[in-house]
Amino acid sequence: MSSSPLTLAAHTPTAPTTPSTPAPAPTPANACDVTPAGAAWLASAETYPHSVLADWRAHPGTPAVLSCGTVFDVVSVPGVFGRRMVDRLWHEGPGSGPVATYRGRMLLFAAPGTARRLPALLEWEEWGSAVPALLCHGPGDAVTVPPLTASRGTGPGAAPGADDRLGSRWLVAPDTRRPWLPGPDVVLWACVRAARAAAGSAVRISIFPRGDQDAKVYDVSRRR
Repeated sequence: MSSSPLTLAAHTPTAPTTPSTPAPAPTPANACDVTPAGAAWLASAETYPHSVLADWRAHPGTPAVLSCGTVFDVVSVPGVFGRRMVDRLWHEGPGSGPVATYRGRMLLFAAPGTARRLPALLEWEEWGSAVPALLCHGPGDAVTVPPLTASRGTGPGAAPGADDRLGSRWLVAPDTRRPWLPGPDVVLWACVRAARAAAGSAVRISIFPRGDQDAKVYDVSRRR
């Protein structure tokens, strides 16, 4: 059974510290797991964050429903197009904020206000008609996000959890209390780049290797 990232600090040994050597931050057991700081950031979107954190401690493998519009907005994109967007953000752009897949759709966490402005920007964009229907979640909306920890079996060859089989997991997991979030202009840029790539994709490059779905895909230190 997977350990909750919220309790990792109690189980992860830390090196001795001195006044000039800060204690190392606790790290998740898997690169796609949410860190304790990331969990606190997600929970801050709710009115009672401590209750959310308590629920996650008790059930770290359960998806959660979070409110949008205050701490973050979420742009939900069809899976294949979303992968192209994230490719462009990391290969040619500033990187991304937290990204998850849930039930076949890509969830891109964006700055508050993005859900309101992005549709209008797409209407004026030349390539806007080539962008598939996006679901922009802002104030008054809520989204279901994957569990804090990736589902792992209890032994070699164990079958993945139901959410893993449906492609529900974090690709860029929240790892700080203040993650960088792209605004509507950056998300628009990624949409246009992905649409152009889809229109003239003579060569397809995938950042999602079939053989190692749990590998760390992105170098988050490149995020601006």
